[in-house]
Amino acid sequence: MCPHGFLQLRKRSNFYDKMKEGNDGFVRADQIDLKSLDEQLERHLSRVWTMDKNKRSEDSNLPPSAAGAAVPTTTTSLHASKPTSMAAATAVTAALTKDRREWEIDPSNLVIKGVIARGTFGTVHRGVYDGLDVAVKLLDWGEEGHRTEAEIASLRADFTQEVAVWHKLDHPNVTKFIGATMGSSDLHIQTENGQINMPKNICCVVVEYLPGGALKSYLIKNRRRKLAFKVVVQLALDMARGLSYLHSQKIVHRDVKTENMLLDKTRTVKIADFGVARVEASNPNDMTGETGTLGYMAPEVLNGNPYNRKCDVYSFGICLWEIYCCDMPYPDLSFSEVTSAVVRQNLRPEIPRCCPGALANIMKRCWDANPDKRPEMDEVVSLLEAVDTTKGGGMIPPDQQGGCLCFRRTRGP
Repeated sequence: MCPHGFLQLRKRSNFYDKMKEGNDGFVRADQIDLKSLDEQLERHLSRVWTMDKNKRSEDSNLPPSAAGAAVPTTTTSLHASKPTSMAAATAVTAALTKDRREWEIDPSNLVIKGVIARGTFGTVHRGVYDGLDVAVKLLDWGEEGHRTEAEIASLRADFTQEVAVWHKLDHPNVTKFIGATMGSSDLHIQTENGQINMPKNICCVVVEYLPGGALKSYLIKNRRRKLAFKVVVQLALDMARGLSYLHSQKIVHRDVKTENMLLDKTRTVKIADFGVARVEASNPNDMTGETGTLGYMAPEVLNGNPYNRKCDVYSFGICLWEIYCCDMPYPDLSFSEVTSAVVRQNLRPEIPRCCPGALANIMKRCWDANPDKRPEMDEVVSLLEAVDTTKGGGMIPPDQQGGCLCFRRTRGP
């Protein structure tokens, strides 16, 4: 390799070092575009290779005596430069690979297919990763000028927080996290007409695909005929066990709702969407702000007061009512009306008279206005496990004789 080539390679290496280290000396992996750096290095090495080839061509045009003196040097350079260049490329790539986060996937092994859900900042697609059927959550940071730098920075932080929480979890009632990638040019969507390349700064989360869809959709399908009591308790137990596990890991989900609970092919509930989840603060005053979904939010959250994991317990109580009734809480109230009524008037969903006392008691304890009086989720699991489902107790559709909400004590299936 010519001296100029070595000088340029050294400058490039120094550039990588500056890119990789922050002011505190720690590697900032989120500031490294590995693909871009590798491409820059390959272009540089290609230029060096071309320069050597040109030098060889010039030497071949020299007089025989001069050429004879030049050939050994050129030949040595020609045969040595490519291995040396490749070795340098391998070394730099290996060094950069070390900086990959442990949850990062190889985007080239991911095939993204059709959309199965849409959200505020992105879409969820079916996909295949290393032969596995997966769901792919795509988040568009909007770095093409659609959002401010502050908004982009916030979205990046939210994304990193979500995967940092999710990738360490392992429980049968928590959706299995497979991996994620931040800003890759290798993502593409497979369509009937071929492949569509994704914008470079799209990021994605890859999780197991659950064919049963959202629990909310399942409840809506059963809105008229309702669910057997045994099914109600089983769904609630799955959800409670998942939340109990999260709390044992010091994680507060903060957006517990039936829409964020998914079903597998055996109708097992698995908790999903950790977009606003976070590690519980040791000081409750460090956790404030209205985070969650209207109708499921605890009074202290709606009121902007400090909160802890008990906000998830409140939300679970609302979900338990929803699972039993196959209905929506407060369907006719606006945001302001719900906020005011829940906080100031202690508004809660109406429990049908046909609901067994053991289940009704769990609902009431979970949605108590005082967080300290709400049970821990592991206690909720024990209470649900103790519920007797052998005598029925499911909600009877209102249009049937003895239907619930008619203030009769007749029990359903």
